[in-house]
Amino acid sequence: MSRLTHIDETGRANMVDVSAKAVTTREALAEGFVRMSAETLALALSGDAKKGDVRSTAEIAGIMAAKKTADLIPLCHPLALSKVEVRVEPGQGGLSVTARVRTSGQTGVEMEALTAVSVACLTVYDMLKAADKAMTIEAVRLMEKSGGKSGDWKRP
Repeated sequence: MSRLTHIDETGRANMVDVSAKAVTTREALAEGFVRMSAETLALALSGDAKKGDVRSTAEIAGIMAAKKTADLIPLCHPLALSKVEVRVEPGQGGLSVTARVRTSGQTGVEMEALTAVSVACLTVYDMLKAADKAMTIEAVRLMEKSGGKSGDWKRP
């Protein structure tokens, strides 16, 4: 097993020093799903939800969250993101959320993509909870990443 990069030799948490790493283009794709009743999905897609346009609001929330990841996750580096794309689309039994994040830098954007998906899913829940408190947020996960020393990775 590899050594945990956020733990120093004495067992204390530390922010990884990336100053010697090469600047490369880095990209990550994450996804999640909000499972809900058919009636709630129809409400979300109609644009008539009490709080407004569910999909657009969740997409904007996800973009905002990606930009704030370093404020939320203690050991994440603040990054200048060059692209954040969040999509909320209808799926079988709910709404599918994806986030693609890109930067040119010395560390990856996996956490930014995962944060974007998580907050977009939470926003969907918040906007529809009056109609369906039984919604479930599922399968928030990294699907692929590229760039950096460890290279490309895709979920099998």
